[in-house]
Amino acid sequence: MAASIRLVPFTDVEELSEVFAEGSTQRHELELLVSFDRSSQDSKVKRFCSKNILIILGFSSISAVIALIAVGLTQNKPLPENVKYGIVLDAGSSHTNLYIYKWPAEKENDTGVVQQLEECPVKGPGISKYAQKTDEIGAYLAECMEMSAELIPTSKQQQTPVYLGATAGMRLLRMENEQSADEVLAAVSRSLRNYPFDFQGAKIITGQEEGAYGWITINYLLGRFTQEQSWLSFISDSQKQETFGALDLGGASTQITFVPLNSTIESPENSLQFRLYGEDYTVYTHSFLCYGKDQALWQKLAKDIQVSSGGILKDPCFNPGYKKVVNVSELYGTPCTKRFEKKLPFDQFQVQGTGDYEQCHQSILKLFDNSHCPYSQCAFNGVFLPPLHGSFGAFSAFYFVMDFFKKTANDSVSSQEKMTEITKNFCSKPWEEVKRSHPKVKEKYLSEYCFSGTYILSLLLQGYNFTGNSWDQIHFMGKIKESNAGWTLGYMLNLTNMIPAEQPLSPPLPHSTYISLMVLFSLVLVAVAITGLFIYSKPSYFWKEAV
Repeated sequence: MAASIRLVPFTDVEELSEVFAEGSTQRHELELLVSFDRSSQDSKVKRFCSKNILIILGFSSISAVIALIAVGLTQNKPLPENVKYGIVLDAGSSHTNLYIYKWPAEKENDTGVVQQLEECPVKGPGISKYAQKTDEIGAYLAECMEMSAELIPTSKQQQTPVYLGATAGMRLLRMENEQSADEVLAAVSRSLRNYPFDFQGAKIITGQEEGAYGWITINYLLGRFTQEQSWLSFISDSQKQETFGALDLGGASTQITFVPLNSTIESPENSLQFRLYGEDYTVYTHSFLCYGKDQALWQKLAKDIQVSSGGILKDPCFNPGYKKVVNVSELYGTPCTKRFEKKLPFDQFQVQGTGDYEQCHQSILKLFDNSHCPYSQCAFNGVFLPPLHGSFGAFSAFYFVMDFFKKTANDSVSSQEKMTEITKNFCSKPWEEVKRSHPKVKEKYLSEYCFSGTYILSLLLQGYNFTGNSWDQIHFMGKIKESNAGWTLGYMLNLTNMIPAEQPLSPPLPHSTYISLMVLFSLVLVAVAITGLFIYSKPSYFWKEAV
């Protein structure tokens, strides 16, 4: 069928113009409609992209923050305390003390960093007094050992070594009756094996060991074995610090130990070598058995009673008005008085105090034999003593007696002359006045302070060759940094050289990895923040670039 075309007639030109005008308007409206539709689609796309970009940025920032916190907390959380424990019993002549020590499982320069955790005084006399009643030793030690079991974690107890070191009291018992000494140590060992610790043995330590371990203790506590790092160490070799000498006074013996200025020690038996914290030390040490303050007093009484009469001993080393009855069998019951033993016409005698410092001092000096010296220089009794060098720490009875006089006189006792004056004044006080002034001090100790003060002055000045000028080099020490000055800590320090070091606990990530992760996550946070700020401040630029 043929297509037909219908011609629409226009009546005039105006009508034709209207038709063309109507078509133009419709085209314009169509263009506007298309343009609007396209703008609507672009807006939807922008909103969609903006929403997703913001979500991505937010998620990234939150993830980076969480990662930073997680890595930081994981890396820096406190590590579990990895420590070892040790127990040392100091079995002295007049009492026994138990000390608990702890130190990090990792060691510094092959020597453990040891500190005192607890001290427990055992109730009763020294273990040498149990020679005839060894069956009571278990009960004697029980209280302090049970306290140790409560204090040390159960998981650590089987690895905790226990040592008992007996000093001069047991040395004297061994001199008198070796079998009795062995029986006491055997009873101690049986008792200590009943506890859940690693018992390492009970032994009588030598006087040289006692002196040397005391030297180690005070120098460790005073920080003389280690040096703090400083910028100077980078430009010069660090010098080994000068050590303190050690002066120990117990009930039955006294020790002197120090590093002499000239390393030559004329008597080899007085020389000991130690390696501590990467340094080697050669020390002079000697222990004077029977010259502890208790045994020195017995010696003086045994010497003086020989020239007394009628069973009365007028003694200038006790306060005026003081009286005490002494059994002769007890006086001669120690090996320290054997050289003065003689048959006396009485079984008991009475000590009557006269309180004269000068006479007391002269009586004490007769205990020191200065008649011969086979070396270039001696202390007393022919014992080699190098020239004194450096500062000294004086502890045990040195400290306790000096502390008493310091409190009595409200003075620092800073000079030898002052100490002499205070002691002289104390000795001259009537006994009843002394008791009233010190009601809380046990009478045994109080009655002997006149002798003890005078004896310390005599021992330091005439025995060890200190002078008035070198007196200020003596520092009387009780505790240093919460640890007792004495041989037990030095003993523990030395023994830690035989305990295998463990690998120290370390954070879960190597330090370099930890730093890298922290930097990475920090950069992510910075990038997210910069991008967010850029989008917020120049959105049109961003979308123009995106198109």
